[in-house]
Amino acid sequence: MNYVTGTTTFHIEEPSAVSLGKFDGLHRGHQKLVQYVLEQKKKGMSAVIFTFEKNPTRILSGLSAQNIITNQERKELLESEGIDCLLECPFVPEIAHMEPEVFVEQVLVGQLHAKFVAVGKDFRFGYQRRGDHVLLKKMGKELGFRVKVIQKEQSHGRDISSTYVREALHEGNIPLANELLGYRYFVSGEVLHGRKIGRTLGLPTTNLLPTADKLLPPNGVYLTRTFVGEDTYYGITNIGYKPTVGGETRKGVETYLFDFDGDLYGRHLKVEFLEYERPEQKYKSLEELKARILSDVAWGKSKMRDIR
Repeated sequence: MNYVTGTTTFHIEEPSAVSLGKFDGLHRGHQKLVQYVLEQKKKGMSAVIFTFEKNPTRILSGLSAQNIITNQERKELLESEGIDCLLECPFVPEIAHMEPEVFVEQVLVGQLHAKFVAVGKDFRFGYQRRGDHVLLKKMGKELGFRVKVIQKEQSHGRDISSTYVREALHEGNIPLANELLGYRYFVSGEVLHGRKIGRTLGLPTTNLLPTADKLLPPNGVYLTRTFVGEDTYYGITNIGYKPTVGGETRKGVETYLFDFDGDLYGRHLKVEFLEYERPEQKYKSLEELKARILSDVAWGKSKMRDIR
């Protein structure tokens, strides 16, 4: 997959099928847009996703820049789906102040060579969000591209949105978040050296330190499934600061893998979250901590049998 970021001077030679949007969670609604673009790929078009390096709506409103998936995770997911090109356009003044008609003529048609465009019904673009799907359809007839407007996917009587997913994650409702996403919420990264407290307890763990822009569920213990190369292992994962052993300055993701014995330092892991058990706690001693971890392991193994 061609991954273009940090520049506004991108260009695609061949006719393309483009979907434009935030794609800040790649939830089921986003996936619907992706599938329409991939259908056009079968007809010889290049499958293109156009989004921004950072979510402009959250930047302009002063909201947290944390995302359900990081840009790197979004890249990996879209590449696995078969997208040919992911464009992460910087939200610079010349783009932010571009009139929607100019954006269509210069970027969508001029730079991307779009012949098919898929957007959500609530999609807005251009200066002061003046452009919408009605304008896109009008200009498509004039400039020679087709427009597909996608209705919102729904769950439990609500439109599926990144906001809905965020709410589920903030509540620790992992099953709901996974249902809305259409895949299991995950954290990925390189295994770092920790304090090796788990190893001294006979319960060695892996430690990931997510980037600051990664949205994490509440601190606590979760049932998870970890991908180690081609293999998968269930386990329990603690999100938080490890208060019993002195605490950390940054929130980490620490996982004990069931039935695994090996060295994973420096390896890239993907940890999928399945269910929340309890909040993070501080214990009086390492012995008390170990007893609680063993209880967590028993809980996780009992839940694992139901989820498989």
